[in-house]
Amino acid sequence: MTPADPVVPGPYASLLVSLQLADPEFPGGGCNPAYEWDCLVQPHRVDRAGLEPLLHALLRRGVGPSDATALALAHAAASEGCWGEVAEIDERLHATKLGREQRAAATRTGRRMLDLGRAVFPSEAVEKFAALVARREAPGSRAVVSAVIQAGAGVPRQQAVAADLFAFCAAFADAARRTGAADHGAAQLLLRAAVPVIGEVTADALCRELADLGGCVPAAEALSGLPGRAPAPASAG
Repeated sequence: MTPADPVVPGPYASLLVSLQLADPEFPGGGCNPAYEWDCLVQPHRVDRAGLEPLLHALLRRGVGPSDATALALAHAAASEGCWGEVAEIDERLHATKLGREQRAAATRTGRRMLDLGRAVFPSEAVEKFAALVARREAPGSRAVVSAVIQAGAGVPRQQAVAADLFAFCAAFADAARRTGAADHGAAQLLLRAAVPVIGEVTADALCRELADLGGCVPAAEALSGLPGRAPAPASAG
């Protein structure tokens, strides 16, 4: 695969990078941590009225303090060229994921995103981080990979965090639709209702320090290992 040209700054360049990374057709994009919650959004476990509070709880107490915070911290560290800090953030995020299945999914999708990201969004930052992962000095978690790619492409930190949170919500809504807990209309209303929470969670993530990284929704953590999840759609590549 011939690598693309580096991202050229422009009025829409950074937005389009974030949108492409959030696209479910981008390996590691649609396959984000929301697929770990498929078992929660099946109709026999949560009704339509329960989807919104569940998603908001996952944002505020799960992905916000964990993946979104790691993304914010890693974006800042990568932008400053502090690669030891990036590796430390990645290790900390990996350790905070309580389930073995979640840890494996985060690194599996992260490495797929990193492999393609090197070709699609080439930058010195991406190559530096890829070298860390290759030397096993960093796990290569998806959130940290996304942070490094977006930092290297000049995506603003706040936008990078918000876009990743929206991708999480979109995958959650799609899981609800696939499992029959919501139809297309309800899934879109679920996404729209999440907008102010995404803003709140983004602001919180930008203010946290490494010591604050880590989130847990205990019931969700326990249920994420249960069988019966609807299969994630196949990613391109």
